[in-house]
Amino acid sequence: MTQTQHESTAPEAWHAAAVPGPAAPDAAVRTRTYSWTDPSQTARALAGRSGIELLSAIARGELPPPPLMATLGLEAVEFSEGCARFALEPQEMHYNPLGTVHGGVIAALLDSAAGCAVHSVLPPESGYTTLDLSTRYLRPVTTGTGRIVATGIVLSRGSRTALAEARLTDARDRLLAHATSTCLIFSR
Repeated sequence: MTQTQHESTAPEAWHAAAVPGPAAPDAAVRTRTYSWTDPSQTARALAGRSGIELLSAIARGELPPPPLMATLGLEAVEFSEGCARFALEPQEMHYNPLGTVHGGVIAALLDSAAGCAVHSVLPPESGYTTLDLSTRYLRPVTTGTGRIVATGIVLSRGSRTALAEARLTDARDRLLAHATSTCLIFSR
């Protein structure tokens, strides 16, 4: 992934450049280019692998990560049974018009951590999908926040559903956001 970002990081400069239509003459324009691998390669590798085996293969680089990770700039930090951890370095590209990281980006990060925690406890030929995600935003996140980490853990797993939570923290271990997720478990 390549990204060009000029020195000015003022939200008003970003906003002026991002709004469709004519940009102000002094607006700082940013450019972002990134690439990803065809996700069907990973989908084909699902056969015969448990959730933790698949996640571990992605973490080791044996399988390509899902395109969402490149789109948002997510980093897979750790996968273990019942736990998944992702990190993100907030960038201007994540901002809403108010100059903070968009809640949807935070929700995607929390959903990834909670969902992958559930996936880590599933046997081969099983999958999951998020039924609901309840998110609480506790602190604003900006580029000044620094690297943030979402940790998902499984709270309960039945035969048809699983309950997980995810916590988003900064480098000082302050809680920035929290989510709970119910996932539907199904056979592939």
